[in-house]
Amino acid sequence: MSRRIHITGASGAGTTTIGEYLGDALKWAHFDTDDDYWLPTDPPFRMKREMPERLLQTTLDGNDDWVLSGSLDSWGDPLIPLFTTVVFLEVPTEIRLRRLRERDTIRFGSRAIQPGGSLHDHHREFLDWAVAYESGDFAGRSRPRHKTWLARLGCLVIVARGDSRPEELTSEILAQLPE
Repeated sequence: MSRRIHITGASGAGTTTIGEYLGDALKWAHFDTDDDYWLPTDPPFRMKREMPERLLQTTLDGNDDWVLSGSLDSWGDPLIPLFTTVVFLEVPTEIRLRRLRERDTIRFGSRAIQPGGSLHDHHREFLDWAVAYESGDFAGRSRPRHKTWLARLGCLVIVARGDSRPEELTSEILAQLPE
């Protein structure tokens, strides 16, 4: 029997990091939705891939056991029947924002995201979007939408605090997986 884990949560919750850790621990393939959702651009994350090209189903169907990290909100419903477990990472907003700032600093350089930098406006808009996740006051990925989505899944759902060290969180998740 195939075992297929999807890890999701807000931006900055650590879904990609935990997906990589789980994939390594289980010796399974790891995939991330961003790799198929976004077209390769410089800087990245500017152009969305059109449907149905962004669906990972062809890649995922070729593997028995896998870990998929990221958000499928509003576009990935055809993948839901493949999941045997979904892990939802909950992380306080202030921690997510710190992680997102650190990630953008590493990815783009501090000069680019600081006031006057070439990516400052985009970075501020992204952080504002990330804050709005909690309330769901827009048409997009949000905690209320995630909670509704999780409630309709027909597989095991694990809700985990994503603010601990990746090694600890990976161990906690592994302990909850069925044999």
